Amino acid sequence: MQPVHRSGSIALIGPPNAGKSTFLNSVLGEKIAVVSPKPGTTRTAITGIWTTATAQVVFFDTPGLLLPRGTMNRLLVEAAWSAIAASQGVVVFVDGARYADRPAALARETHPFAKRVVTLGVPFVVAVNKIDHVTPKARLLAVLAACAERWPGVDIFPVSARTGEGKERLLEAILAMLPEAPPLYPPDQLSTAPLRFLAAEIVREQLFLQLRQEIPYHVAVEVEEWVEEPGMTHIGVVIFVSKISHKAMVIGKGGARLKAVGQAARAALKELLGTKVYLETWVKVREGWVEDEAFLRELGVGEVL
Repeated sequence: MQPVHRSGSIALIGPPNAGKSTFLNSVLGEKIAVVSPKPGTTRTAITGIWTTATAQVVFFDTPGLLLPRGTMNRLLVEAAWSAIAASQGVVVFVDGARYADRPAALARETHPFAKRVVTLGVPFVVAVNKIDHVTPKARLLAVLAACAERWPGVDIFPVSARTGEGKERLLEAILAMLPEAPPLYPPDQLSTAPLRFLAAEIVREQLFLQLRQEIPYHVAVEVEEWVEEPGMTHIGVVIFVSKISHKAMVIGKGGARLKAVGQAARAALKELLGTKVYLETWVKVREGWVEDEAFLRELGVGEVL
């Protein structure tokens, strides 16, 4: 008798910086989603495909759910809910370390989505993430109780996306939400996102990591040139900023910061593409781009890829 094969989509949702992207990368064993310590790094619902002998899960790593203030935030929230609508199950991520000493804040800060996810009729579980940052572990009990009060009757899983603690139990719960079905994609495919998009995300990740304060939120990246040759990929990237003063900050003194961003991005692109990479970067000012919906959609902001 052949084993049952399960297949379907699972949306990873939650507030910004709850660890959704880190969890996805950990499950895949490859870096598909960009990660930084700054909240709001994810700007699309990007897919990650996890395939085993008996299952295939298409994960949607969604932007952090927050109040939709401004055009870009509205598109991000729309992308998250679009991913949920296309899913057979949902994992709600909560930052356990954030609420360990103030569990009462959990209800307030999950308000933008907590009730809506219940009314959608999609099965879901809750992952209390970053438990490796909480000592002693008894401090997590109040967070787990707050989650149980927020979502009565829903299974709650303490996990660490960074170390893998609790990951296997959560994956078992994820598979249980999926229907019996054949795989949707080839077993070696890790995402449906285009390589050009992933390349732009790698550059943007480095900008988030190397720029301070609010500047990364006013930076966008677009691949304008892509030429493949035997053993070499030529990539031309434009970095858009919303103010002239931001351009100088991105470039840095004597071009030092832009050079550092390019070097780190080139190394990651080489690993992604499996070829040598020649990367060129330009910085351009485009005032008001964060409120330009047509331009945001050109960049893939708020899309499901």
